[in-house]
Parts: sequence; structure tokens; C-alpha cells
Amino acid sequence: MNNYDVVIIGGGTAGCAAAYTAGKLGLKTLLIERKVHLGGTITSGLVIPVMKSGSNQINTEFRKALTAELRSLGGQTTFQDNSGWFNPELAKIALDNLMRKANVEVFFDTHIIGVKVEDRKIKRIKISKEILSVSTDELDMEKKHLSVSIGARYFVDATGNCEIGKIANCKFLEKDKEFQPVTLRFMMGGVDLKTFSEWLIEFDKDRNVTTYENNDGCIHLSTAYTWDKDKDWALKPLFEDAVKNKILKRYDTNYFQIFTVPGMPDTVAFNCPRVIDYNNSLEVKSISKALLLARQNIYRYLIFCRKYFPGFENAYISNIADMLGVRVSRRIRGKYIYTIDDLKSGKKFEHPVVISNYPVDVHSNRKNNSTLKAYSDYQLPIEALMSADIDNLFVAGRCLSADFLAQGALRVQASCFSMGVGVAKYIRTLVSR
Repeated sequence: MNNYDVVIIGGGTAGCAAAYTAGKLGLKTLLIERKVHLGGTITSGLVIPVMKSGSNQINTEFRKALTAELRSLGGQTTFQDNSGWFNPELAKIALDNLMRKANVEVFFDTHIIGVKVEDRKIKRIKISKEILSVSTDELDMEKKHLSVSIGARYFVDATGNCEIGKIANCKFLEKDKEFQPVTLRFMMGGVDLKTFSEWLIEFDKDRNVTTYENNDGCIHLSTAYTWDKDKDWALKPLFEDAVKNKILKRYDTNYFQIFTVPGMPDTVAFNCPRVIDYNNSLEVKSISKALLLARQNIYRYLIFCRKYFPGFENAYISNIADMLGVRVSRRIRGKYIYTIDDLKSGKKFEHPVVISNYPVDVHSNRKNNSTLKAYSDYQLPIEALMSADIDNLFVAGRCLSADFLAQGALRVQASCFSMGVGVAKYIRTLVSR
């Protein structure tokens, strides 16, 4: 049995932040990831850029380290005073580099197949590794995979869906119908950004919707359209015409947003399609239908962009995310359940791990029913990241202990970075006692 100070399961935004920080603090740290690279939403999900979350954030060390590492690789830029514009492919390399610098051991392509709980503590987890070889203490010939038991003083579930908490029979907070639409992001290459940007900034004068900068000869921009009536969207006539001519379906127009990508001078990243029919991301049947539907939407977007956007005449689909963008799923019952009233009031806590002012951002599958409401700075306590059922289990990321509306503000990448850092710092104090 290998024994660590801390094992982090899930190498996404929160998990990488936790692992890097724990390693830097001198803890013997193992990071377990089920895919063959780190990054989660940034890399597998193509969720870029990292959105701004206020000027008073805490536990930002990992984000700063990642930003600097990506900048050294040519995969980061600062646009509209936001340093979180990252290249998702170079992020895979940057994260590898950071884990190596922090002396973090990483297991890729690794799956958790069991959790041993005794006296309200996880004693060990059982993993299977099907590609990378490791020493084993048990060979399961029936299932034809290698397995190994791993012990640690503390465990962090950063899987997004709180898979370790589920296996360990923790209690959860989610209720029926408390879901948000999922998104399957993608990118198009072959775009003439000079032609497109010149057309776009003349077509849409609203700089709250369409933004543009030329940074040292590199064009960066963003624009959006939704079928909601909260704005007078400049792109609306194009989408209406596309629906009329059966290039798009009305369904496709529910949400559309695009961004440029650092280090990819002919590429645009899409924060869409938003799938509004299959919202239960915990059901295999629902997820599968969402993926099938989304990829058909993506192809229609390609035809639409080629026809209606100058500069897209030679565009092609260069990358489709290999995971759905899930906004909410399981939420663990923690030692503290953070509420929307806590958020609205800006309640202060003894041990905050997050300070943010990112809006309550809850997407809806119904027209004119989404929520995007800003508040002043709010804090999240460490107790909302501590399982109420397992004494040495922490969580980090969207599976935090919060009600539905509060989670809608705290699920974003900047807050997930802070959660990971905050959890690692707190575990360091526990190990030192």
C-alpha cells in the first residue's frame, strides 16, 4: 500500500490547483486523473477563457503560476483586463510542467473502483490502471485489469460529480430538476480574423457584447447572441434569416458565444451549442443523447458561420470537446451548507477559501428564464468543502456544499482554482498538528 499525505482524485481546475499547492507545501501528493492529460474543463472541455471574478480574490497562487507557465509557452494573453485567456492544448503541457515542479506524482488513465471506509474515515482507495504500469498488491484476473490500493491521510474529491463521495455513501444536496443545460464546446480553424474582426466591430457597436483588441499584432475578440430578450442583439437578424432558410434550427439559436484563442491566430472557440433538452448529467442516457444532439448542432454552426460571417469562408471544425460542459450535478452535504442568502449578504467566515463577485449565473432550458445577477464580494468557508459524513474527505469544484443558486455563482473556474488552493492549505495545517 502506498501512503500519501493527500490524494486528489480529478485533475481538472480544482484538482490541479489542490495538487500543485499541496506539493509546493511539502506534502506527499498523488493526483489521479481518468483521462490522459490534466486540465478538465480547460483542456477536455475547451472552456476558455477563465472568467473574471473580482479584484479581491484569495488563494490565487495556482492561477498565477498557470498563467505564467502558459505565457512562457506562448499560450496566454491578457484581454479586456482578464489574464485568463488560455490555449487549451498548451495548457496540457503547462499543467504537466507545474506538477513536475511541485513534485506531484500523477497517475493518468486511472479509475477508482473501490473505497474502504472505517470509523468515518477513508482508509484507502482501490484503483485500476489499464495503460500505465504500477506495482500491484492484487491481481484481478476476472476483470483483466491491474489494481492497487492506495492509502492517505486525506483525500480530495475534485471529480466534478463527486464520484468518491458517491462511492463512500456520502449524502448529497441535489434535488429533482435542479439542473442546468450542458454545453459541448468546439473550435473552428481557418478563420481570417482580420476580415472577421473588421466586419464585426462595425456590425455590432455594443461593446458590452462585442469586444475587440489588437495586442502586438494578434487579434482578440468576443461576441454573443441568445434567444433571450434581455438585449437588442446585433446578430439577431442573421440568426433569424438562418432559421428562415433552414440553415439553423430554432433550437440552435438559444445560446451562441465565441472567443479567440491565444497562440491560434486563425481559430475561434465556441461556447455552444447549449443543449436544453437533456439536462440530467448524472444519467448515461441523457448524456449520450446530449452528445449526439450537440454534434449535429456543431455542424450546422459551421454552415451558418461560413455563410453569414465574413472571414469564415474557409473555416473548418478543428476540435470538438471530449467532455460536456456540465454546470451542476452532485453537491455534497458538507459541514456547512452555503446558501444564496449567505452570498447575497456577503457573510464573513473565519476560514474563507474563496472571495468572488462572479454573478449568480444559472442557465435555463426555457427562453427568457436564465439568471445572471451580480452581487458584491462574497466568501465561501472551508467547511463547505468538508464532507459531513467522512472526516478526512474534502471536495473542491462544482460539487461543493451549496444550494442550487449559490452553486451557480461558485462553479466557475476562478473559484475552483481558489477552492483547490484553499483545501490544500487547510490540509497542510492539519498534517502539521
